[in-house]
Amino acid sequence: MTAVSVSVRAATDADRANWNAFVEASPAASFFHLFEWRDIMRNVFGHRTHYLLAEQAGRVCGVLPLAQVKSRLFGHSLVSLPFGVYGGVAADNESAALALETEAQRIAQSLDVDHLEFRNVSARHTDWPTEDLYVTFRKELSPDVEANMNAIPRKQRAMVRKGIKNGLVAKFDADNARFFELYSDNVHRHGTPAMSRRYFDTLRATFGERCSVMTVEGPDGALLSSVMSFYFRDEILPYYAGDAEAARDLAANDFKYWELMRHACERGIRVFDYGRSKQGTGSYSFKKNWGFEPAPLHYEYCLYKRDSLPRNNPSNPKYKLMIEVWRRMPRSFANVLGPFIVRNLG
Repeated sequence: MTAVSVSVRAATDADRANWNAFVEASPAASFFHLFEWRDIMRNVFGHRTHYLLAEQAGRVCGVLPLAQVKSRLFGHSLVSLPFGVYGGVAADNESAALALETEAQRIAQSLDVDHLEFRNVSARHTDWPTEDLYVTFRKELSPDVEANMNAIPRKQRAMVRKGIKNGLVAKFDADNARFFELYSDNVHRHGTPAMSRRYFDTLRATFGERCSVMTVEGPDGALLSSVMSFYFRDEILPYYAGDAEAARDLAANDFKYWELMRHACERGIRVFDYGRSKQGTGSYSFKKNWGFEPAPLHYEYCLYKRDSLPRNNPSNPKYKLMIEVWRRMPRSFANVLGPFIVRNLG
């Protein structure tokens, strides 16, 4: 019997429903494979996109979302996908996966990029340079709320109970105002540029009930901590967060994630995806302390015009001075300038 060949083409708006139906059903796909990210890449960040669709016998058998990031400061790349922790090919079979990756390499070379980057969960190209900086933390939830509380290691569980004892309250917000206040202050204290308020408003408008914001208040109503989460299939992914300086002493951060976990459990969600962390950071340790085990992420690079992997992250020593300068900058000015920088970091 003759094998049916795979064809690859650029996806159009007319493919949106079929693309997303495939993403929803594919075990290899993630929230960041949804077609709506194409619009966000274009409209919020101004990046050119190349969304590739593989078909076999008239049906979708694979997708590969790509965005071109071109910056004088940070280089020229084709990435799957900027601002997402997961990316790369999602395909039914290896023939479709290879066809999509081959077309991506052709496009990358035609664009004359420095490198092509796939943010894979599983390794695909053992002969490509790989970034081993990042891990992800995922855990199945029990359908029983109390069982999830008891699954938290004792020391961290004590912090959750401290937050409860302190009279903290978690509320879901109808808009992003309180979240953005905490988020932008938090990243400014760490010396990194903030995403724009427009970006977060676009996420809420685009994804609707698949995107929520939960904010923790003190008993006096003071804002302490906030988190924006994504919902995909039976998973929840707390993705962007911010905390006030007072949050640590009141255990607001632990309380926040417990309340989100409790909410997820009551909503019938089965997987809590704590997301990506850099190895050796405070975020990495925090998630480990919650009883989550790290799984390596396989960010693979095809290098064309560079000899080494890009290091466009705060752990790069060459950004140390820039981080210190950013911390001293008035936050109002940093919030205006930040989006123009961060759009090219991805």
